[in-house]
Amino acid sequence: MSRSRRYNDISVGKEAGGYHGNVVLGCGDAEIAQLTKITSSPSERLSWVAPGKGRLPVSPVKMLAGRECNYSGRGRFSLADSCHILSRYLPVNGPSEIDKMNSCAYISQFSADGSLFVAGFQGSHIRIYNVDNGWKVQKDIRARSLRWTISDTSLSPDCRLLAYSSISPVVHIVDVGSATKESHANITEIHEGLEFSSNTDDYEDYSFGIFSVKFSTDGQELVAGSSDESIYVYDLESKRVSLRIKAHKSDVNAVCFADETGHIIYSGSDDHLCKVWDRRCFDTREKPAGVLIGHLEGITFIDTRGDGRYFISNGKDQAIKLWDIRKMSSNVEYSPVRRYAEWDYRWMSYPGKVRDMRHPDDISVATYKGHTVLRTLIRCHFSPGNSTAQKYIYTGSADSCVYIYDLVSGHQVAKLDYHEDTVRDCHWHPFFPMMVTSSWDGAIAKWEFPDTGGSRMPVKKTRRRRQTFY
Repeated sequence: MSRSRRYNDISVGKEAGGYHGNVVLGCGDAEIAQLTKITSSPSERLSWVAPGKGRLPVSPVKMLAGRECNYSGRGRFSLADSCHILSRYLPVNGPSEIDKMNSCAYISQFSADGSLFVAGFQGSHIRIYNVDNGWKVQKDIRARSLRWTISDTSLSPDCRLLAYSSISPVVHIVDVGSATKESHANITEIHEGLEFSSNTDDYEDYSFGIFSVKFSTDGQELVAGSSDESIYVYDLESKRVSLRIKAHKSDVNAVCFADETGHIIYSGSDDHLCKVWDRRCFDTREKPAGVLIGHLEGITFIDTRGDGRYFISNGKDQAIKLWDIRKMSSNVEYSPVRRYAEWDYRWMSYPGKVRDMRHPDDISVATYKGHTVLRTLIRCHFSPGNSTAQKYIYTGSADSCVYIYDLVSGHQVAKLDYHEDTVRDCHWHPFFPMMVTSSWDGAIAKWEFPDTGGSRMPVKKTRRRRQTFY
């Protein structure tokens, strides 16, 4: 998350399709379009209730009638049938208030089963809410060795452990399942520290920081991206760093495991590149399996589709990009080219003259624009597979809103506008039409379909503006 950013050498790209200036929006890749259609379209036989009217979307009434008549031959809805119904009901009603703090909210994260929700705040607070128990605070954590803010959190797959990081070389682990509700680091409860740097000067001066941390699917490893341009893999059983990769030429702002195997790691950096690392064929040269070029500015976040093939990245060039790693380039030596005066995304608007330009070597599958990526490392995600078949992409924004895009068409399908300040993170419940947004105004807000009432918050017109950011 370096302080200064420079422009690449960029050019105008012209292709057939929808445009945003000179950038083609939406997905022109037939394979991901077909895959999305298969996983989110109902059985053709369910539409036979009204012959000759088999257009999509099929109404829930027709699908229910088709199920009762057992037209599909299954006697029940398939996952695709269910997703076809549920994906039409977006969590856009509300919001209702979950919590309000006096410091900026940075993190929103549901557990894999949706039973817990984690919110991380700048003021050293992390709160874990029990979703199934009326959103009561199950764990109130006061972080240790905090500098500036909680930069990331990650729940283990079994929801027993929480890892949290800051702009420091230590990731801490908290026992979520313990009986202690007020968890003050090493006062009321031990927060085990995992050292990611042996350099004591780094720890004292905080010149080394961790921006992204994720558990592996088996809960045995943590992967982290850091300010020393490296990726770290920490083995929790042996309690040591098992792998360090000098991965990029600038801060590594985002990392994640590609799928449940844990063999492949995705990374995104302020050097404008996304890279793919395959640990099965890793050699001493520390070469990536491939490089993905297309962003004009640094990467703020990446999210995997979970299939070891597709992922998305949010960039400071005000765009989300969809990637297919089978299109990646190998052995690419690439350095950002300085073209204009230095631009700092933390307090400067993105220059209009380059807003709609495209990288000449862009190999992304799709581009999504409309939101604003300024002031902080704003996050983007795929919508959940269980309820929407991942047919949407959604993101926070510096204009205080949340944007939801259709994966295939690239169209904006919803815009959630409530907060007074930047929405850094937001997360969709894995099973229900519910989304929680966290903003720098300190509010944690819940959006649902349908609106369940609750403590409705009035629409606010004013927007706060801060002068110093990270």
